[in-house]
Amino acid sequence: MLNLDNLIQVRRRLRSEGKKVVFTNGCFDILHLGHVQYLEQAKALGDVLVVGLNGDASVRRLKGDRRPIMGQEERAHILTALRAVDYVVIFDDDTAEPLVAALKPDVYVKGGDYAWGRDLPEAGIVQGYGGEVSLLPFVAGHSTTDVIETIVDRYGGNSKG
Repeated sequence: MLNLDNLIQVRRRLRSEGKKVVFTNGCFDILHLGHVQYLEQAKALGDVLVVGLNGDASVRRLKGDRRPIMGQEERAHILTALRAVDYVVIFDDDTAEPLVAALKPDVYVKGGDYAWGRDLPEAGIVQGYGGEVSLLPFVAGHSTTDVIETIVDRYGGNSKG
């Protein structure tokens, strides 16, 4: 995991080496199959995958007071352990616009549950510097909300299983 200043230095080096940098962002709370497949597909679009991870405060604003389930450091550690992920940076904004503007990835990726415009403000920044925006297909039935609902349905108030 890197802070933004270190990541900008890494980005400069990668650019000088001719590496194609892919960037995506999200909460990645309770990592599941949909996340893993998405990150593998994103990585396949370039040489290096950078993940912008919404910090805890950002997740609460976006998802509500009961989220995140797992703290930002724990989520970042799990993401960095994945073969597809090269770098993780935590951010506390509601969108990744400042990160995208600073890093200027070659490819910006989001899942198919997002739409151009209102849902994807980063797209305009990417297109402004000549980068590529890619929307990957959404895999139905694989979301953090689905995982939480399954746990509640199966266990309710009984945590002993």
